[in-house]
Amino acid sequence: MLLTPEGRALLHEVRDTDPARELAVATRLRREHPAELVSAALGQARLRQRAAAKFGAEDAGRMFFTPNGVEQSTRASVAAYRAGRLKELGVTSVADLCCGIGGDAIALARAGIRVLAVDRDPLTAATARANAEALGLTALIEVREADVTEVNTAGYDAVFVDPARRGGRGRVFDPEAYSPPLSWAITAARGAPRAALKVAPGIPHEAVPGDAEAEWISDGGDVKEAVLWFGTGLPAAPSRPGPGPDSEPGSDSEPGSDSEPDPGPGAVRATLLPGPRTLLSRGLPDPAVRPPGRYLYEPDGAVIRAHLVAEVAERLDGGLIDPTIAYVTADEHRPTPYATAYEITDRLPFNVKKLKALLRERQVGTLTVKKRGSAVEPEELRRKALPKPHGSASVTVFLTRVAGAPTMLLGHPVR
Repeated sequence: MLLTPEGRALLHEVRDTDPARELAVATRLRREHPAELVSAALGQARLRQRAAAKFGAEDAGRMFFTPNGVEQSTRASVAAYRAGRLKELGVTSVADLCCGIGGDAIALARAGIRVLAVDRDPLTAATARANAEALGLTALIEVREADVTEVNTAGYDAVFVDPARRGGRGRVFDPEAYSPPLSWAITAARGAPRAALKVAPGIPHEAVPGDAEAEWISDGGDVKEAVLWFGTGLPAAPSRPGPGPDSEPGSDSEPGSDSEPDPGPGAVRATLLPGPRTLLSRGLPDPAVRPPGRYLYEPDGAVIRAHLVAEVAERLDGGLIDPTIAYVTADEHRPTPYATAYEITDRLPFNVKKLKALLRERQVGTLTVKKRGSAVEPEELRRKALPKPHGSASVTVFLTRVAGAPTMLLGHPVR
């Protein structure tokens, strides 16, 4: 319906509709267009506006979305990074299983990789097909409506599997409750020369197969996903000609990356975007616990999920403030992309009244509350400790534990 000339024209007309004016716009348009078409166009406009955060305004303004597709699709920057890594591995063709609305297929095709995009849901597959057409990528993307468990991937250099992690009751945390289950995806990965399986960042480390490399990815400080890689330790795959234009291989890591490009099975890494910057596990023991020093470092979420806090602490010549808390402390400031540094000015036992008095004394107007290892909600503390601004100063307070004791550490980010 929206792919007809009338539907496309209507989409163009409503593309910038303010949600507050939607009813008035719908009433006007229904005088000249079928009500069902007007409703679909306005709904698509809303989805495109939401999708701009993931895909960028230019692409989102041309693509087609479903509500689940916007919610579950990969952020374009993450998909581009993953596609670049596959490209550097010599991959020229990928079977994208559970392709959704086609976000990953688009990134792969833009890297010059031929893609078979498979999804069993008719509407989702149709949306992926429409997106390949809208972005001029039909020469590299074939969309197939099918059950991924029945697709033969033997003719492809790699498989990419993104199992559905949402059910009727919301987010699914058990990997065997994914659709298809993680065990099936692992079997499919082992049957291909190379493979990448997208999983939830909360996947337990013990659920990672020994023959896989595990990578946790954050973008702008927010952890987005984990990826299980298979075949990364193999020599680059021989190039196979595929349809469409060839693409120059690009780099998936900038100078200063902290790992070999592809260390192979059993490796664990954290990758931070933009960049990318990659930190590789060296199997270090847990850092020593020590009293808080002048600086406190908050590791990136991907570093924490990948259990690489020890690697960061070693770089900083630092230790932990508590054996169960992922805050690193040190006496000197050493810039690192893997953690945000704060200069600590005060250490107090947890006491709201003392904090409130200190904020008043220092004319604080902006209070940022972070917590790790504390049951107190940041917004609750902010409301009680700073009910109204006292001035223009700003303070960050960490609600945490030091050697097991509830503690408040006050400071500010190091610029």
